[in-house]
Amino acid sequence: MPVTDSRAMHPVQPAMTTTATPIPETGSTAAPTSADGGASHLRNVAIIAHVDHGKTTLVDHLLMQSGMFRKGELEKLAGGQHDLIMDSNPLERERGITILSKNCAVTYVRRQEGAEQLEQFNINIIDTPGHADFGGEVERVLRMADGCLLLVDSSEGAMPQTRFVLSKAIEARLKPIVVVNKCDRPDARIQEVINEVFDLLVELGADDHALDFPIIYASGRNGWATLDQKAAIEASGKDHLPGNPDADMRPIFDMIVRHIPAPEDDVNAPLQMLITTLDYNDYVGRIGIGRVFNGRINSGQQVAVIKADGTIKSSKVGKLMKFSGLGRVETDSVQAGDICALIGLESVDIGDTIADPNSPAALPPVTVDEPTLSMTFRVNDSPFAGQDGDYVTSRQIRDRLEKELQHNVALKVNFGVGQGGEEFGVSGRGLLHLGILLETMRREGFELAVGKPQVIIKVIDGVEHEPIEWLVVDCPNTAVGSVMELVGSRRGEIKTMEPRGDASTHLEFEIPARGLIGLRSRVLTATQGEAIMHHTFERFAPVSGAPMGRNQGVLISLESGAVTHHACELLSDRGVLFVVPGDKVYAGQIVGEHTRDNDLVVNITRLKQLTNMRAASKEATVVLKQPRLMSLEASLEYIEDDELVEITPKSVRTRKRILEESMRKRAERSARDKDEAKA
Repeated sequence: MPVTDSRAMHPVQPAMTTTATPIPETGSTAAPTSADGGASHLRNVAIIAHVDHGKTTLVDHLLMQSGMFRKGELEKLAGGQHDLIMDSNPLERERGITILSKNCAVTYVRRQEGAEQLEQFNINIIDTPGHADFGGEVERVLRMADGCLLLVDSSEGAMPQTRFVLSKAIEARLKPIVVVNKCDRPDARIQEVINEVFDLLVELGADDHALDFPIIYASGRNGWATLDQKAAIEASGKDHLPGNPDADMRPIFDMIVRHIPAPEDDVNAPLQMLITTLDYNDYVGRIGIGRVFNGRINSGQQVAVIKADGTIKSSKVGKLMKFSGLGRVETDSVQAGDICALIGLESVDIGDTIADPNSPAALPPVTVDEPTLSMTFRVNDSPFAGQDGDYVTSRQIRDRLEKELQHNVALKVNFGVGQGGEEFGVSGRGLLHLGILLETMRREGFELAVGKPQVIIKVIDGVEHEPIEWLVVDCPNTAVGSVMELVGSRRGEIKTMEPRGDASTHLEFEIPARGLIGLRSRVLTATQGEAIMHHTFERFAPVSGAPMGRNQGVLISLESGAVTHHACELLSDRGVLFVVPGDKVYAGQIVGEHTRDNDLVVNITRLKQLTNMRAASKEATVVLKQPRLMSLEASLEYIEDDELVEITPKSVRTRKRILEESMRKRAERSARDKDEAKA
């Protein structure tokens, strides 16, 4: 998925032209020194953290306090569950998470140390996702940064994704600044969290320079930051900083300027720029975004585009754009160390190097971790195929996947899987990663069917290995037993168990990745929705134990038609239904979960035969059981190997891979005979 600024995501909104900058509280009127004179006044910083630790909220308040926008200008862009500005994608606002990496630029003015003159800094800020499934976005954009702000929740501390993003930052040799966020939480444990971060850095092999990290205490939601730990501790449970109600984000800006190193790239060397992001515009086509590592690039310049396979193509820069606030402004030249967007290149992809045509030299390509989960995409061949979607053929699905591969670097597609080449093996970093892709395609008008998610098995020294995940669960004390039983039944091993406050317990497990499929919904059910669950990839280990499956069978529709109230009433004792009266179903569709472990074919369209012996109002007082309405992710977790999820712009249905009952029984007998023959 492309990294892009919020302006590109809201093309109908006017470009921002305000250029006011914050002036320190002193009364000096000296003009600030220009930041365009060299890279010493430039800072590239990435914001990294675990999911829900407040990255995007903090960036929003940095923008609000930057002085670059008029009053009320940013508030117009806010939206979603948490009124966030940077999370401008519709899916991000619906789910309340960051999916796409985005970058913006702010201008910060401060007084020169030991002088009356003001100096101006350009700060490129890169906001990254916190969810483990979108780790590819983090790995890709860290190449553009010289340092990072590591946000850690003052109560939750170092979590699985904190470990992942911090390890990637250490690999990229980025200088970390630790921001203990949400210091206003009543259950804040600031000193313990700092110790956890230090222990994590030691465990990850950080050098002494990284271990000597500066610390900022902040409340991103309330818009204040401080370097005083005592004041931050006193702020617990309050919406302002005690003793300083006018506190703002200035300490974060100062720390970025002081501790994030300026780019050390050579302006006089031949041009080298690495493309790490792709954007698209209907009028100008592809837009390559990246950082200039050496030299200088000019608008209209002839350049060499070095592809991943080493081939070199000549091209010309049509327009050159720099980032300003949430938008982009046209410029004539960009020097080494800065981030810019190139318009007009004929062919550009993520990982390409833009170089001097007289001395082309490639930069190291963008590398990301391997996918851990795969599933099969195929043409929808159900009886309802083509009724809702605009794009239903295998060629259209193939073209859409090829387009996705251009910017979603963590995704892999194996084209031509299955008979006739109408199935595609799609691999990603997790169920949410693939689920977001399917939801995006569904909203674009695609119809398709997908199979059960499968963990990718890797053969190491002739032995099959499976991915092992590090799982963290915070749950009420009363539900600890239920959570441990659920995780243990999926071959999870507990590693850490400690109390968090008076009513919560923190649990850490190692669990096979296949054991995570379908676990979240069961844990939430067992804890009445109070559990918080996160996981990240840990290592590969030899495969052990039999495949994990569903404990209950399913109810399968016998005939096509509309679901009737009478049939739902008769089947209420057979299990939990996934449909409501009036829904249209077809033969072979899964309409509910059986109370036993076998599948049961039922007539969900059965009509009640009326006679003159019954009153017309006889059924008026019958109350049906509440159905279980399955979301896309829940359906993907639920199905087995012989089942599919049918995805259309208007509906998400589960079905058997073979719709006819007689053909299913024949296939089951054939499979049993093969297993007996092998035995």
